[in-house]
Amino acid sequence: MYSSATTGTPTQTRTALRPPTAAGGRPGQGPAPRGTDLRDPRALAVRTAMPRPADQLAARGGAERLLRGRTADTSMDRVDPATLQTPAVRAAVANISRICPAFLPRQVLREGSQHILIAGTIGRAPVVAKCLSPQAARSEHHQQLVERFHHEVAVYRAFVRHRPPVRLPRLVAADHDRCVLVLERVPGRPAARERHPVNAPTPGEVRAVLGAVRTLNLWRPPTDVFGKPLDYQLEIARFHSVGQLTDRDAGDLRGLLHGLAHMPWQLCHGDALLGNMLLAPSGPVLVDWEQAGWYLPGYDLAVLWSVLSGDSAARRQISQLAQSGGTMARDAFLVNLVLVLMREIRLHDVPGAGEEQRIMIRRLYDDAALARRAVRAAVGTR
Repeated sequence: MYSSATTGTPTQTRTALRPPTAAGGRPGQGPAPRGTDLRDPRALAVRTAMPRPADQLAARGGAERLLRGRTADTSMDRVDPATLQTPAVRAAVANISRICPAFLPRQVLREGSQHILIAGTIGRAPVVAKCLSPQAARSEHHQQLVERFHHEVAVYRAFVRHRPPVRLPRLVAADHDRCVLVLERVPGRPAARERHPVNAPTPGEVRAVLGAVRTLNLWRPPTDVFGKPLDYQLEIARFHSVGQLTDRDAGDLRGLLHGLAHMPWQLCHGDALLGNMLLAPSGPVLVDWEQAGWYLPGYDLAVLWSVLSGDSAARRQISQLAQSGGTMARDAFLVNLVLVLMREIRLHDVPGAGEEQRIMIRRLYDDAALARRAVRAAVGTR
C-alpha cells in the first residue's frame, strides 16, 4: 500500500509450460528432447529463451541498483508539500484527525482514483494512513470499493486477535464508517514498483517472498475469521459470458472444480503482487489485505506466476511449490492460474494501449493459452 503498483510493459521472452525435468531436461535450457510428452500435466514448469548479453547486463545493473536501495526507500515517495493542500487530501487529513488527533501529515504517497495514502507521524512514530478517495464515491464500483475497505479493516482487527505467522504493519486506528485505516509505517521498499516488473527481484528476494507467502498459506486461523472472497463458479461464468473462455475451457474448469469439492481451502493474501511485498531488513512485510480470505490452494502462487513472466527460475520454483501437494493441489493451482490470467487480460487489454503494453498483453495471451492446455491435460488424467 506504500507505493503504487503500476503496469509494467517489458519486452520479454515467450514462456511455456513444461513437463517434469525427468522427461524434458533441465528447465530453462531450451526445448524438450524428441519424444517428450508435452501434454503431461504432472508438472508445471517454465521454459524461457536465453537472454542476450546486453539484456543480462541491463538486468544485472538493475539488480545492483535495487541492492543499493535495500534499506528504507522514502526518497521516491517524496511529494511537493503543496499536494497536502488539495481538497481531497485535506478532507482525508480531517477524517484521519478524527481518530488520531495527534496525526501530523508529512507527505502524500498516492492520490489515486480509489485510495489516498498519506505518510505522517503520531508523536515520534511513523505511520501511513489509507483513505477512500472522494473520486471513489462517484465511481460505478463505489459499493464494491467500500466493501473491500471494510473487509481490510476487519482483517487488520482480526490480526490483532489472531497474529499471523508473517510480518504485516501494526494496526494503529481505524474508522469503519469513514473508510480510514492508520497503520505503522514499516521501513522497506516494494519488491517491485510495477505490476508486471521489467526487472524481476533477485533470486534471494524471490525466495524470501515465496517463503512468506507459503508460511501464510499454511496458517490455519479460526475459520469464522475470514470469508471466501472469490466465487469460482461465478468467475468462470463471467469470463465465459464475455468470450474469454470457450465452452470447452469453462467445461474443463468446472470439471476440475467438481473434483476439488472436498479439498480444504487455503488462507491467501488474495492480491500477492510484488508491490504488496515490502522488503524490510528483517524480511518481507505483506500489505494491502483487501482481498484476504479462503481460496483454493495456490491462489497466491498463481498471482505471482502471472506477473513474473521474465523470471523462469522464479516460475519454476512456484510451479514446484504448486504441485508439491499432489494432483489435487496441481488442479487447484491450474484453476486459479487460468482465472488470474483472465483477470489480467481483462484489466490490461483496453483501447489505446501503447506498443510496450501491447507486447505485455500478447505475452498474457500466450500464458493463458499455455494454462488452458495444461488444464485440458489435467482433465484428461482424472
